Amino acid sequence: MNATIFQAYALLNASNHDETYEVCIRRPPFIVSDGFWSGQKSGRTPMKSTLPLFELQIMVIFAITHICHFFFKRLGLPLFFSQVMAGLILGPSFKSLNLNHYKEMLFPFGSQGILAGVASIGFAFFTFVTTVQMDFSMITRTGNRVWSIALVGLVAPVVVCLSCLSLFDQPLKNVMGPDFEDLKVTVLSNSVTSFPVIACLLNDMKLVNSELGRLALATALVSDITSLSVITTATALDQDVDGKMNLARLALFFAFVILIPLISRPAMFFIIKRTPEGRPVKDHYIFAIIGTVLILGWISLLLRQAFIVGPFIFGLSVPEGPPLGSALVKKLQLFGMWFFLPIFVTTCVMKVDFSIDYTWTVVLTIVAFIILTHVIKIVAYVILSLCYKMPFRDGLTIAFILNCRGVVEIFLYHAVYDVKVLSSQSFSVLMVSVTIIASLTRMFVKYLYDPARKYTGYQRRNVMSLRPGSELRIVACVHKTSHISPITDFLDLCHPTEDNPITVDVLHLIELVGRSMPVFVPHRLQKSVSGSLKSYSDKVILGFDLYERETPGVSANTYTVISPPNLMKEDVCILALDKVASMIILPFHRRWSSDGIIESDDKNIRSTNLKLLERAPCSIGILIGRDSLPKDSILRLAIVFLGGDDDREALCLAKRAAKDPRVNLVVYHLVGDDDSGTSNVEDILDRSVLKDVKQDYSGLGNITYREVSSNDGTQTSDFLRKIVNGHDFFMVGTRHENKQPQTSGLAQWSEFPELGSIGDLLASPDFGGKASVLAVQQQASSSKMTWRF
Repeated sequence: MNATIFQAYALLNASNHDETYEVCIRRPPFIVSDGFWSGQKSGRTPMKSTLPLFELQIMVIFAITHICHFFFKRLGLPLFFSQVMAGLILGPSFKSLNLNHYKEMLFPFGSQGILAGVASIGFAFFTFVTTVQMDFSMITRTGNRVWSIALVGLVAPVVVCLSCLSLFDQPLKNVMGPDFEDLKVTVLSNSVTSFPVIACLLNDMKLVNSELGRLALATALVSDITSLSVITTATALDQDVDGKMNLARLALFFAFVILIPLISRPAMFFIIKRTPEGRPVKDHYIFAIIGTVLILGWISLLLRQAFIVGPFIFGLSVPEGPPLGSALVKKLQLFGMWFFLPIFVTTCVMKVDFSIDYTWTVVLTIVAFIILTHVIKIVAYVILSLCYKMPFRDGLTIAFILNCRGVVEIFLYHAVYDVKVLSSQSFSVLMVSVTIIASLTRMFVKYLYDPARKYTGYQRRNVMSLRPGSELRIVACVHKTSHISPITDFLDLCHPTEDNPITVDVLHLIELVGRSMPVFVPHRLQKSVSGSLKSYSDKVILGFDLYERETPGVSANTYTVISPPNLMKEDVCILALDKVASMIILPFHRRWSSDGIIESDDKNIRSTNLKLLERAPCSIGILIGRDSLPKDSILRLAIVFLGGDDDREALCLAKRAAKDPRVNLVVYHLVGDDDSGTSNVEDILDRSVLKDVKQDYSGLGNITYREVSSNDGTQTSDFLRKIVNGHDFFMVGTRHENKQPQTSGLAQWSEFPELGSIGDLLASPDFGGKASVLAVQQQASSSKMTWRF
């Protein structure tokens, strides 16, 4: 009686691991306790009251999960592995640890139903949130390649493995005995590809917006929708006990599937229409949707379907992305993904029991069919990938990604086991196989595929390598509308003309919220865009369209990218690589007002900038935009030159700007007393580019060369403070030799190392300057990809 929350219970019968109990439940039940001492009299002790017991169970589950993850993450294993291990530790498998007494106290008879019920609600919300992030319209937009890979990968293992079951029917029945039907569950479950699992894998490995990631997501979506349609229809067609098909239940199920989107989709657009642009969705709409999710799960059970079918279909009806999709994801992701889902995984795995007597021939047969199913899927995916002329390594990576297992399979095996379709030993083997496959998949994908390898530049793509009069191709990144004006000012500074054209590819970067599929829209080519996406980017599109029309020599192409902040660098690099760009212009993450007060500070923008500095396939300029540059008067441009690749790149850009007669360029060359007489390669290159300024460009009359003596960082800082208000725009390099006396000591006080010591000083509001600054880094070659901050 100490190991139960019931008032009384009695065992009625027990046979073949199937026990039936008669229990007596209190009404009303003990929900809260009267404490350790008062509860002894009333009977409402913490361990006999459901709420304190539930809270203690959750606390123990999370504690064991994170202790396991502390060790396993060092082996590269995901959090999912630790959640499974917590379930095994708390379940009946580890009896040799002498913890049975404490486990019975923590999970008394009857409490598992409460824990599993609450966790199952969490899984329903996880399913709903995942489907909200799906772009269901992509089913109709995908090409033949995605459909072919998805369908062949789904059908091939089913056909081959079920043929083997039919061919070796009698020998397998002799080996498996009453567990023969478990092989069919094994084959069918391992043939299915689950979209939520693939999306979580790609998010964890930061491959969502890589080329293979996009292909894998599209393929998984097609495969998941196809398999789910077949499974739910087969369940609805299932016969009753008397062998007759219940046509009424079948009609109700199809009406249920059709009516959900017909009713909910217009309601969702009504909510969006009632939400002002830029304002959050009202809470009462969110709560109504959450209540609808629970109601649809209950109706699914009445129709003899899994309780997640209703939330799944309802989630597909929600328009992905802002404002409604993103609001639902933000509201539900914390509890659905990080609170309830780990509890759900752990409670499902707690039913695995390694202490029972296993028939090893049965275990090995199930393992053999698991391996056979996945090998056939891998071969099918690789062959299809090669037919579409994909590299073998990429095809193998796609195959491993689409073979990943995860929480959806845990739910599937748990549900089938609860209705006594699977035996205990088959259930245990399949649950362990999910964990092993999920862990191995991550290791293989990490080894096979590195999306950054194509960005390593062996071909020079920078301003210095351009021929005189050749087209300057720039990729400009815009996060906010306030970034438009500084970028157009910089483009004006580059002096675009018909003889010196500039092509700018503008990338509007939007954080991915409420979607699982990253979006890339070329607006010059698009035919139609959803209202939310168009309204979000129309100011950027309009701004650069007007600039292109008003400025001769400029060709502007605008793109919108919706991507996770930590993966935006991939989209920028891919576009710069495809467009053969010579420079990427990035906005600075911090914006100051005229009186030096910080107006905005976006850490995600800075993180993206730092990652791009490490692996960009061309040169990069970080633009600190302040006051607008003068349009009809002389523009005072300055470059602070110390030497090195980055300074030479900045000087080449400045010389291009100096071709405009309204630009006055001053080149400040900071030299130390011991600089004379050196003759290394870097000094020779520096003198070569400075010679052009002194001689070839001296005839223009708007270029001034000044040599300034500086022997330490203090003198450099004092000099910059004197000139900072005498110019409208500064160009500087970011990386300099550590031994240069001109910058000695400045790095220790640098707030933003990505700007370089000189750029950091000029950008500092302490200097009181209002000039804009461009900090330039020349393209890092494969041997110089070592930027670290």
